[in-house]
Amino acid sequence: MKVKASVVCIFGLSIVLIGCDSLPEANTVNCSGRGMEQSLAVFKNDEAARQAFIDKCNALMK
Repeated sequence: MKVKASVVCIFGLSIVLIGCDSLPEANTVNCSGRGMEQSLAVFKNDEAARQAFIDKCNALMK
């Protein structure tokens, strides 16, 4: 019984963690320093989305 519960729990946790892989949003943490580096790495294959993120960060800083 414990093995079945563990398998179900691991499976559910995996689904939740896979669902957390989304694009970063422009906020003060993601728009400065190391956060900016990590955020821009997500957009490495989509130049339009990358530029939109940078524009949002610039607007946030004003």
